[in-house]
Amino acid sequence: MPREAIADTTLTVQDVTIPKLGFGTWQITASDCVVAVRDALELGYDHIDTARAYGNEAQVGQGLHDSGRNRDEVFLTTKLWYTELSEVGVHDQLEQSLRDLRTEYVDLLLVHWPNRRVPIAETLSAMLEARDAGRVRHLGVSNFPSDLLREALDHAPLICEQVEYHPYLGQPHVLELARERDLMVTAFSPLAQGEVLRDPVLREIGEAHGKNPAQVALRWLLDQPNVAAVPKASSREHRAANLDIFDFELTDEQRGRIAGL
Repeated sequence: MPREAIADTTLTVQDVTIPKLGFGTWQITASDCVVAVRDALELGYDHIDTARAYGNEAQVGQGLHDSGRNRDEVFLTTKLWYTELSEVGVHDQLEQSLRDLRTEYVDLLLVHWPNRRVPIAETLSAMLEARDAGRVRHLGVSNFPSDLLREALDHAPLICEQVEYHPYLGQPHVLELARERDLMVTAFSPLAQGEVLRDPVLREIGEAHGKNPAQVALRWLLDQPNVAAVPKASSREHRAANLDIFDFELTDEQRGRIAGL
């Protein structure tokens, strides 16, 4: 589908507009990652997700460079690893990320996992300094339970929580808080690491729309307020298929059946 024909591809939280569908790079490494990121951006993805722990930021940066896309056209997310969340650790990790990604800033910087041995106030204060210096546009967290997310929100203006979320794993408490505080919830592993492909309910619903089960699962997620998703796809065919989800609508009955999974 031509990029200009795609509708409802973004969401807005706290007056920040973000592409709903991103390209996840977990477990994609070396030259495969360079090719995958370049191809995703050429296909029309505008949102790329990586992390220090993935060990592929340099390849993501190379793929972004090779795509020819302007930096300001791409929403780029990375994450700080939980073992180095002190003030110095935040600074050092971010500077290395920016060098590897070949960029002067990231659009979204997340704390990858909580570390209760480092005060969250110290971590977020260092991240706020980076934001104020123009090295980061927005802040968030990942894998935080709702009580710890509330605590983090007391220390910094976050816009995102990234959690595992798919038809087999609900996140009711995080979603409730996100809608209360106008946060984006980014679903990682939105296809349950391929499990959705074998689901008879998703297959049946997909057949009614001429779509595959993965496309149905992604459509279900992105129909929800404040929800984005960052599926990984190792082939061009799957990357293109995951992007081709904005030209059909699920019925309320179909959404209910998926939620019931």
